[in-house]
Amino acid sequence: MTDATALRMGTPAGRWVLATTVLGSGIVMIDSTVVNVALERIGGELGAGFTGLQWTVNAYALTLAALILLGGSLGDHLGRRRVFLIGVIWFAAASALCGLAPDIGTLIAARALQGVGGALLTPGSLALISASFHGADRAAAIGAWSGLGGVAGAIGPFLGGWLVEWSWRAIFLINVPLAALIVVIALRHVPESRDTEAAAGLDVAGTVLATLGLGATTYGLTGLGERGAAVDLVVALVVGVLALAAFVVVERRSPHPLVPPSLFADKVFTAINIATLLIYGALGVVFFLLVLELQTVAGFSPLEAGTAILPVTVIMLLLSARSGALAGRIGPRLQLVVGPLISAAGLLLLLRIDQNATWLGHVLPAVVVFGLGLAATVAPLTSTVLDAAPDRYAGSASGVNNAVARAAGLLSVAVIPGLAGITGTAYADAGVFDSGFRMAIVICAALLVLAAVVALVTVRRRTEAVPSDRIRIEECMHCGVSAPQTLPRSAERTP
Repeated sequence: MTDATALRMGTPAGRWVLATTVLGSGIVMIDSTVVNVALERIGGELGAGFTGLQWTVNAYALTLAALILLGGSLGDHLGRRRVFLIGVIWFAAASALCGLAPDIGTLIAARALQGVGGALLTPGSLALISASFHGADRAAAIGAWSGLGGVAGAIGPFLGGWLVEWSWRAIFLINVPLAALIVVIALRHVPESRDTEAAAGLDVAGTVLATLGLGATTYGLTGLGERGAAVDLVVALVVGVLALAAFVVVERRSPHPLVPPSLFADKVFTAINIATLLIYGALGVVFFLLVLELQTVAGFSPLEAGTAILPVTVIMLLLSARSGALAGRIGPRLQLVVGPLISAAGLLLLLRIDQNATWLGHVLPAVVVFGLGLAATVAPLTSTVLDAAPDRYAGSASGVNNAVARAAGLLSVAVIPGLAGITGTAYADAGVFDSGFRMAIVICAALLVLAAVVALVTVRRRTEAVPSDRIRIEECMHCGVSAPQTLPRSAERTP
């Protein structure tokens, strides 16, 4: 399956591979969320409207969601280290362009390029571990990778808030020296590997259609709230829907599809991905709007706003593996019903935030309850997806679930603010933004309740036992907040 020599945890060679992959995935994870802390300063300095801020977030999410499955396939065919390094260098160049952007249009374009780099290096980071370590060492390495990645996610908003106090451009420029370090370590210490059993060819047509479908749909939905049913927006929506429909047709006929159609023959797999769409749609909007609410309405500094959401990631980091183990013993259904309901309650507590809000009295209780609900939900959500898929498709199932989660955040950020009345320069008006924020939070809470209903109706009380080697790996993979961790396609076949 691979031309890499198996490494051992605790050895110098193993540590170098682990450090490289953690740093690589870490910069992508941080840039998925850290920009939210800087949006208020970006809008003020570049004179951007709210639509511009939406695209600053969504341009990155769009290319990352559309290309992440292709990035994994490229690594399998061309060499995982090679594609990983290309992704790191691409990401650094795009980050520099973000940091030097003279206007919002340039920043949005650079963020889209950042997402391309992220799509190349993200699947490669975990695939390198999967190819370099075997057996118990692989499970331990994935656990360490996930845990350290969780730490990166936890410090991201705090680091971003601190950097934004100096300049919002610093949150992008700091990636350049980090990327240079990653390249040096990878060239010296990371072995090359590829999947010699991978099907010949790449699903280029599927990738183009997925990108066009998501891009056109996002463009249309983003503009509806501010411009109404303008001709170009309607055309974009029609093109997007047709492209996504064509994507389904192409995947059914492709000899090497990005998304194996047989996966969706399982009703539980389909239902859990619907629940994923609802849950991560709510998450995307909450993390997008909350830091703006805290700065615009409550008067928090960027550093204070970034720190405010830190407890969510810390709770996920501490409890998600235990949540996964519990779901393995009692079945996932209870947690998939109760967890989203707890998170919805946490969101409703955010409605207490106003111009007199304090972190300890208003923000902390809400984010703690929200985080506890997520900790109960995310691990069984991902493990249920894997359990519903045949063993040979474990990597594909994980990748699909990750892409669904990222697309959910992309589409929800495009739609929900407009539905809530947040358009134009509303983010600069405390009264208007506060009203829209409250409506958006209620919509997100409703999405979480709907996800609980989907789980209640579709998930069995107990699922069949998962093989112990997959349990050990899966229990280590559930610290991510922006999206579930992706099991590499190499996991589809037993080494």
